[in-house]
Amino acid sequence: MADVSPLLVTGLAKAVPGRSLFARLDLALAPGEVVAIMGESGVGKSTLLNLIAGLDTADAGSIVIAGEDLARLDDDARTRLRRRAIGFVFQAFHILPHLDLAHNVALPLALLGADGLGEAEAMLARVGLGGRGKALPAVLSGGELQRVAIARALVHRPALILADEPTGNLDPETADRILALLIGAAHDSGAAAIIVTHSDRAAAACDRVLRLGAGGLQPHG
Repeated sequence: MADVSPLLVTGLAKAVPGRSLFARLDLALAPGEVVAIMGESGVGKSTLLNLIAGLDTADAGSIVIAGEDLARLDDDARTRLRRRAIGFVFQAFHILPHLDLAHNVALPLALLGADGLGEAEAMLARVGLGGRGKALPAVLSGGELQRVAIARALVHRPALILADEPTGNLDPETADRILALLIGAAHDSGAAAIIVTHSDRAAAACDRVLRLGAGGLQPHG
């Protein structure tokens, strides 16, 4: 992974009915780099994440993840790349309530055909939830659930982490701890990360801060 850029976006364009979200958008991430993307509501931040993840299709431009060009892949190949190379952290956590923590964290490995429970337990310990693999999500706080989501995003050693407002539902103190955990884990594992956020406080903790607008991505501040 160190020899290949986790993400290279070139000349990306996307329009929705009645308007263009962005055009000629370029973005390159280095292994272990954490980039915050900010911008007003409606400018296309979540759309950009969906494009990078291969869940939506750009009108122009290219997206290359860990050396693979999304435009050259069919739907099945995109799904396989997404499962292998991308980890997701969402504001709403998306933890499955009927599964214990270890099985929630092991889901990415299960989708790749591996058991993964041992790796899941180790990753839970890494995020401060060691020994709680058999607990159900209902007994956890919001901050603990986000720790589970981070463990799940990292367990399969992805090249790229995509986080959409990962601290938006948390109080400031918990948000700071969660953000430090996410950024530290990305740095340690060599996974590049994009964090979409409205929070200047969260953005300031990242390696680089960009603002999304109609002209693409520009340095913030």
